Amino acid sequence: MSFLTNDKLVILGGGGMIGSNMAQTAAMMRLTPNLCLYDPYGPGLEGVAEEIRHCGFEGLNLTFTTDIKEALTGAKFIISSGGAPRKDGMTREDLLKGNAQIAKELGENIKAYCPDVKHVTIIFNPADITGLVTMVHAGIEPGRVTTLAALDSTRLQSELAKYFGVEQDHVTGARTLGGHGEQMAVFASEVKVDGTPLTELLGTDKLPMADWEEIKTRTTKGGANIIKLRGRSSFQSPAYISVEMIRAAMGGEKFRWPAGSYVSNDKYDHIMMAMESDITPEGTIVHEVRGTAEEIAELDASYKHLCDLRDQTIAMGILPAIEDWGKVNPHLK
Repeated sequence: MSFLTNDKLVILGGGGMIGSNMAQTAAMMRLTPNLCLYDPYGPGLEGVAEEIRHCGFEGLNLTFTTDIKEALTGAKFIISSGGAPRKDGMTREDLLKGNAQIAKELGENIKAYCPDVKHVTIIFNPADITGLVTMVHAGIEPGRVTTLAALDSTRLQSELAKYFGVEQDHVTGARTLGGHGEQMAVFASEVKVDGTPLTELLGTDKLPMADWEEIKTRTTKGGANIIKLRGRSSFQSPAYISVEMIRAAMGGEKFRWPAGSYVSNDKYDHIMMAMESDITPEGTIVHEVRGTAEEIAELDASYKHLCDLRDQTIAMGILPAIEDWGKVNPHLK
């Protein structure tokens, strides 16, 4: 059985629950034989490596290390879950300072050890900001960094499928855009349920507006609900979706969901947020947003919230002032 590529894929945070699931998923998808796991906690990391070996994947050249230089040297693709997880009662934004500092160090390490990396996917929260920080400090093209935002769209799809009692893939066009947080914008205008536009169901006895508002709330709080149910933050779904993202960057199957992407245009500027995007081997292509006036207003509000988080990160000294980003990353001039 062949692999999609022979390029080195590095999973940062490989000793954790998300990282171990990413490693197994990448091996099952046969993305590359050259899979490297990094984690500062050696015993847990070795345990994951042993588990993967015990799966008996054919042709897999699995390595692991607690040395970030060794891990990143020669890396062409990176997925990082290497931040602190959310705990019960925390928002993604509560993790801002500590995880943004981790993202800065990651970016600097990428610049030092693998500046020709082809794609980096960041999934530790608040992912919009940690991805932005990583990209700025890595000095790589903005289109080569994406963040995990699709999880919100799959949660919307799931909630609608449960509500209408249909198979999940019978709900199409489920989209959330903007921030990967409770201020995300939930879009209904492109959704179809068994081929019927959701807009035709809204406000009827099939989907009263009060029920729709509850669905939106369950979507935005989907991660918090997992913590309450399982006693820990999500790990299976972010692991699977992030590996789907890196597969698309490798030239594999098209990624089906919005991705956290860098945006700098007349309306949304110097920010990373969930957008309709195509992840390709040449970089990420961001598409124009389509939606109702109300949906666009929600997206604008989510963008403003992200700008506030970005500006807090600048005030902390983790990001330079926007006008100085080009000094750190020449692709941002």
